[in-house]
Amino acid sequence: MRPIIVKTGQNIYRIAMNKRTKWCLTGAIIIGLAGWGIWSQLPKENEELQLADKVKNTQSGRRALNVTAEVIKPRSLTDEIVISGELIPDEEVSLSFESSGKIVSIDFTEGSYVNKGQLLAKVNDGPLQAQLKKLESQLQLAQDRVYRQSALLEKDAVSKEAYEEAQTNLASLKADIELMKENIAQTELRAPFDGIIGLRQVSEGSYASTGTVVATLTKITPLKIEFAVPERYASVIKPGMNLTFNMDGHLESFPARIYATESKVDRITHTLPVRALYANSRGELLPGRFTNIHLKAQEISDAIAIPTEAIVPEMGVDKVFLYKNGKAQPTAITKGIRNEARVQVLTGLDYGDTIITSGTMQLRTGLAVTLDEVK
Repeated sequence: MRPIIVKTGQNIYRIAMNKRTKWCLTGAIIIGLAGWGIWSQLPKENEELQLADKVKNTQSGRRALNVTAEVIKPRSLTDEIVISGELIPDEEVSLSFESSGKIVSIDFTEGSYVNKGQLLAKVNDGPLQAQLKKLESQLQLAQDRVYRQSALLEKDAVSKEAYEEAQTNLASLKADIELMKENIAQTELRAPFDGIIGLRQVSEGSYASTGTVVATLTKITPLKIEFAVPERYASVIKPGMNLTFNMDGHLESFPARIYATESKVDRITHTLPVRALYANSRGELLPGRFTNIHLKAQEISDAIAIPTEAIVPEMGVDKVFLYKNGKAQPTAITKGIRNEARVQVLTGLDYGDTIITSGTMQLRTGLAVTLDEVK
């Protein structure tokens, strides 16, 4: 047995401790430490109250979910299509001669505005002009012969057949003269409509055949806008509908009007080609550019339109939750047109219904809910 030495002041005491006493003391210390640890972990009176409130709130949260809701009322809803399009000329043609020959003159300035019928270029017509003069010189003689045959016929000095032959020769000569004039006209290149003529592809003195392109003539007043809408809008798009489009580099929007649609839906792209007209009276826009088109395909003034977040798709059925007597009640709906924020409801809802717009993924049939906000 080893003694325990205790020092107090100037006195030193030796205490003899047997083995049993040693183990009892050690056990008491261990029990004391364990009791202190348990006591420190026990909630105090305030903590117990807080814990009770927390449990109560948690249990209450399970019974009543805080949500926001909206009362259905008539709304204006617009189904707007935003698609890309392209500006194309109202008219455009590659200019070429109708007859072959050496170009003797070019009478336009590249990039300039020309009027319909204006002479643009000409090929050599010398041989044709000579033939025309020859025919015209025979005209007077043929006319005189008809006059003489007519006078003789009145006196029965000539047969009727001779007179008719003279008339036929005169008519044939006149036809030859007209044909020659048409051949001469084909040596002249004239503008078929008002427009801007582009860069010329030939020079004076070069030989031009009927397939030689001299320049391109473009009519840019008005301009056409060409685009295609999805097939589901095929029955909605009609001539006379208005639209707006935007261009890079321009802050303002430009108005246009649909004037024609294709007769059928494209079976490859499943779209309907559409064309609209823009006046372009100042000529500020040029064809060939791409545009962003905004088209109001359908506009309803008294639609039942609900927020998209209120809809819960489930097993191929769209449904929403109604607030009725403090509980959530689901109902199936049929959707119509939509925009970025709202969807039209065709069946399943009526004016005055209160739909739940938040927490929809947590809702269940008959779940108690409390309204934080009603719009």
